[in-house]
Amino acid sequence: MKASFPTEGSARFDTAADTQAWGVELGQALEAGDVVILDGPLGAGKTTLTQGIARGMGVKGRVTSPTFVIAREHRPLAGGPALIHVDAYRLLDSGTDPLGALDSLDLDTDLLDSVVVAEWGGGLVEQIAQQYLFVQVDRETAVAEDPTSEARIISWQWRG
Repeated sequence: MKASFPTEGSARFDTAADTQAWGVELGQALEAGDVVILDGPLGAGKTTLTQGIARGMGVKGRVTSPTFVIAREHRPLAGGPALIHVDAYRLLDSGTDPLGALDSLDLDTDLLDSVVVAEWGGGLVEQIAQQYLFVQVDRETAVAEDPTSEARIISWQWRG
């Protein structure tokens, strides 16, 4: 990750558009070989954040949750790394060896030449990367304060 992006922090984003805008900043700072683990409950905004990351990286394709395909590869529009968007929940819930399942996807891109963003990646992706950015997406705190809130509190920390 480029040194211009803070290695840890926390911020509140009041709308999905604000969340995506922060994702654009993050995406612009990511480099080949970076791994990002997104953690948070269902509906917290992990895919929304990934959409912003993809825009910041300048990759092809519509970013949607990879729940049923497990992983999607988004190639760069011009120079730069590809984005590998993984839904690790299905790998962890499959009853098989999750690392073997990830390896069996036969992604066309070497992970060292790509940026990997893994939703539900805690407990799995750490096994393929010595260093990674852990991002916690919290919508529950804002909704507890105001049930009509769309806000997310995002905390991040570079680990490893």
